[in-house]
Amino acid sequence: DVRKQTDITDYLIIASGTSDRHLRALADAVMARMREEGVKPIGKEGLTVGDWVLVDLGDVVVHVMRPEVRDFYQLERLWGELPQMRGQNEGR
Repeated sequence: DVRKQTDITDYLIIASGTSDRHLRALADAVMARMREEGVKPIGKEGLTVGDWVLVDLGDVVVHVMRPEVRDFYQLERLWGELPQMRGQNEGR
């Protein structure tokens, strides 16, 4: 839930897939299910690259990433509360 942090979208879904085929299958399944609900994707990116697929549904943005890409970008840290940094508040 990122409604308090941005006007771009209300919710982010971040998921992992094990291969480019798996990422595409997950993204395709999301888009197919949303079409059944009458929701048409506004955009989709990365279906041909294979490391990170983004499906923009307007109020919901879905990121499906390979684990190493997810670890590198750490979107959860960008959108979540910042963790306490090592050394901060030590010795107080």
